[in-house]
Amino acid sequence: MAETTIPMLPCRSSLIQPVVDFYTALGFRTTYLQKSPYVYAVVERGAVELQLYGMKDYDPAASHSGCYVLTDDVDALHTAFRAGLKAAHGRVPTRGLPRIGPLKDMSYGVRQFLMTDPTGNTIRVGQPISEDQSHRRAPKETFARALHMADLFADSKQDLPGAAKIIDRVLGLTDETPTPVQKVRLLVLRGDIAQRMGETERAAGLLAEAAAVRLGPDESESAADTLARLADLRG
Repeated sequence: MAETTIPMLPCRSSLIQPVVDFYTALGFRTTYLQKSPYVYAVVERGAVELQLYGMKDYDPAASHSGCYVLTDDVDALHTAFRAGLKAAHGRVPTRGLPRIGPLKDMSYGVRQFLMTDPTGNTIRVGQPISEDQSHRRAPKETFARALHMADLFADSKQDLPGAAKIIDRVLGLTDETPTPVQKVRLLVLRGDIAQRMGETERAAGLLAEAAAVRLGPDESESAADTLARLADLRG
């Protein structure tokens, strides 16, 4: 006996075509699309199938819906999805709806990224990179701990205000100072969070501050992923 689980995700009825177009840009095929008597769509990419049902008054900004897709090559999917979205939108969308986030090695042994469709559903795409799936203990050093916890709040718990509070607290310290690399990482993550919360001016200021931090050659190399994210966010 074989079983299959298929996620059913809500969608604002009026957004069904933009949502289908979003998944088309990612390489999904639309295998079913119904607009009457009620909205329903099915999109498929290889073994991944998502079903979307319409709700007239559904608020994408308040959505908490989503699913997790496991893969054995998360880097390749991230590259392919970014390329598809850039071809469809003329840029890689990193803010608002839809958007795609950066690749991150999470503290629970998974390398993953998040993407959110036009109706607010968040699809996590991840690849196990460790046999130990339990949470790694948070570092004791102040700024490393803040980065660790803020990452978890932002991209696992999806508590953006909580993540922002963690970073704002440590950036406001007067008796301790982060290393230049830590400061860039904190500012870029905080700018990303601000963009996702719709705080456009705040995000621009944080990202400009991050860009102004001077890094040596070795520091730039160790912060390469963060600097690439900074470039994406500044667009």
